Amino acid sequence: MKKSLLGGLLMGGLLLAQSSMAQSDYPTLTQIKSRAQSVASNSSAELITLTKTAGGEDIQVLKIGTGNLNEKPAIAVVGGVEGFHVLSVELALQFAESLIDQNKSALDKTTFYVFPNMSPDAYKQYHASLKYERRGNAASLDHDRDGTPGDNGYTDLNGDGLITWMRVEDPTGDYIISEEDDRVMVKADRAAGQSGQYAIYMESKDDDQDGKFAEDLTEGIAFNKSLTYKFPVFEPLAGDIPVSQPESRAMLDFLFDQWNIFAFVTFSPANNLSSPLSYNAGNARKRVLTSILEEDQKINKMVSDQYKKTVSQKAYGQNNQGTDGDFFQWAYFHFGRLSFGTPGYWTPEFKDAEGKGKSSPEANYLAWADSLGWNDVFVPWTPITHPDFPGKKVEVGGIKPFVMANPPFDQVEKIATEHTDFILALADMQPKLELHNLKVEDLGNGLSRVSVDLFNNAPLPTHSELGERSRWLRKIRVDMGIDKDRLISGDATSTIDVLGAYEKVSMSWVVRGKGAADLKVGAAHLGFINEKINL
Repeated sequence: MKKSLLGGLLMGGLLLAQSSMAQSDYPTLTQIKSRAQSVASNSSAELITLTKTAGGEDIQVLKIGTGNLNEKPAIAVVGGVEGFHVLSVELALQFAESLIDQNKSALDKTTFYVFPNMSPDAYKQYHASLKYERRGNAASLDHDRDGTPGDNGYTDLNGDGLITWMRVEDPTGDYIISEEDDRVMVKADRAAGQSGQYAIYMESKDDDQDGKFAEDLTEGIAFNKSLTYKFPVFEPLAGDIPVSQPESRAMLDFLFDQWNIFAFVTFSPANNLSSPLSYNAGNARKRVLTSILEEDQKINKMVSDQYKKTVSQKAYGQNNQGTDGDFFQWAYFHFGRLSFGTPGYWTPEFKDAEGKGKSSPEANYLAWADSLGWNDVFVPWTPITHPDFPGKKVEVGGIKPFVMANPPFDQVEKIATEHTDFILALADMQPKLELHNLKVEDLGNGLSRVSVDLFNNAPLPTHSELGERSRWLRKIRVDMGIDKDRLISGDATSTIDVLGAYEKVSMSWVVRGKGAADLKVGAAHLGFINEKINL
């Protein structure tokens, strides 16, 4: 018995140590899978493996909720759409964990689909012996179409285990050293009479001797560049056709079966939460929409205001509101749902004692890091001998990979808590159907009139404007459960296109005979309400 107790204590201590170690940095794929399985061990959650990537890694979704999950409004939370954005995976995981550990009451009215990591092949590069900001999966791809896949990728020229930049002295180059910070390279302003002094490349060699550098990476297709909306044809990392990879196909197949999703929150570089999208009337009238619709822009603004109330960090330099082929835009333009994106974190704006800021994101980041004493975020420019530039001065250096997009891990808990609070606030805003003022009037001769008001008691409409146009968001269905031969007026089954925020619609039927009728109203993304009517 003592031996068993001692063994249990030792094992418990080992698990605590492992847990502590796991919390010192962003998780490995093994840790991600273990934490997802831990969430799924709860009766309110299920872990579904959708497919495997070309690299053999699982693509999974946590389905979290109670009761009939498919007949409750749902929010999909997506992490890892970019492999280098390791913060996004942690935010998605911590959100799922918080639902089970602290916020189970939210499951009474909302279903949540949490996709922890859509780019596991690329994500692995964070923990690899050679670190660089990778986007593509493990598919073999010939990016430069020279007949040999992956024959000109990155090369660790200074042997530090990081891929940064190399600058080559060249009077025909486009870059100069920044006057604000001599660690930063900026483009020469030709209009101001500046002449270039350097050419800039990612740390690499011209392995295939075609005069280009790092144009044929040993990685495949980026999930966040390969969706159907504004698919970037013939661009590297996109693939020949959209949705060509197992992970993108499996995810979209899953989503098209989930009629109850009314909104997405995607942790990604795209951001319409700290700054909402702008409506453009001309672009909204195009056959292929390139602007958010007018009513949806108002919703975006309202949700953005909620985000800024909930998340304490004030955005700076966040001008990415979608890129070609990304998931954030697909969820709105091609799936008709409300789609919200945020990186979750951005470098705060740095201002010196005189209130002066920096003109480039890199200079701003380094100034901010210096102010906090972060002295391990930059590789000093170091001369090397480069085989492709004989007789030229070549230096390797620059900001380390991952650090600008991902905060130190000790900051993540607060970020995750605030974003969890925001998603739960969004769930509280979801459309809510209610029946009010139900009346049954005796008209004589065995006839009764049934009247009732259907009310959307929420600040969000039942359908986005684009969703109202889309067949992928179902209309509100009204079923009066009674024999049709007893129905004198009114339809046994009818539909309502949309109910605005706090809007009602009045409905009535004339029915012959006594007894009971069952009224059912709703849609999968709104939930269903049932009312028994005694005639």
